Amino acid sequence: MFGRRKVAALVAEFLGTGVLTLVFLSVQRSTIGVPYFVALAAGLVAAMVVFVFSGVSGAHVNPAVTLALWTARKVGSLTAVLYVVVQLLGAWAAYALYTYFVSSSLQPIGGTYTGRVMVAEAVGVLILALGWAAVVYRTNLTLGARAALVGISYALAVIVAAAAGIGLANPAVALGTRAWEVFGSMGWGTYVLGPVLGAVIGVNLYGLLFAGSNKDEETVVLEELVVTETVAAPAAAAGKTTTKKTTKKTTAKKPAAKRATRK
Repeated sequence: MFGRRKVAALVAEFLGTGVLTLVFLSVQRSTIGVPYFVALAAGLVAAMVVFVFSGVSGAHVNPAVTLALWTARKVGSLTAVLYVVVQLLGAWAAYALYTYFVSSSLQPIGGTYTGRVMVAEAVGVLILALGWAAVVYRTNLTLGARAALVGISYALAVIVAAAAGIGLANPAVALGTRAWEVFGSMGWGTYVLGPVLGAVIGVNLYGLLFAGSNKDEETVVLEELVVTETVAAPAAAAGKTTTKKTTKKTTAKKPAAKRATRK
């Protein structure tokens, strides 16, 4: 049931989410823990994770992204469940490692449900989901372009989400930073429901309107070029024939001109 490839995918999601959460905690709890620095750090980590693990697991490292891709039928049901579980475990492991580093526990930061925070998280993750959908549907993108697109999208998502709240844009990171409690009421409506809704809307909106009926942009461009060449071929052939006739007439007149000069 679990071969080497599947185990590697789960480990990649665990490690990727853990690294992302650890960097979030390190920057967020430091003296430069302003949203812009947190967003920059998160974007760099997301780009690195995609570059390293995208060929193994897809490098979702975000339960909201995984669930959104599942609703778009880009991820199987069992894979989605396992990904979400290992992502949450990776975030929890990052929290345990960070508290070991600082030698103290962290206080909860999620607070009670607030509609503004939920909407901000949803809008932020919608931006991230559009970037992820472009990566999934546009198969002609290079690995570097995919990593850069996901990294930039995640940085923008954190900046937008931080306008009204902490700016996490990831339920797993919210668990690792203690903005969400699994066995409690804190954070479910803001840092779980908000990101999931934004991701589902973003991925499916891109798939319905911008994916081009499952054809990538390169395929469409090539089809248009073929049609253009087919239409232009008769005109080009006619021009070639006219040129040959003109050349023959000019060549036929030259001998007569030479004879007249000799006489």
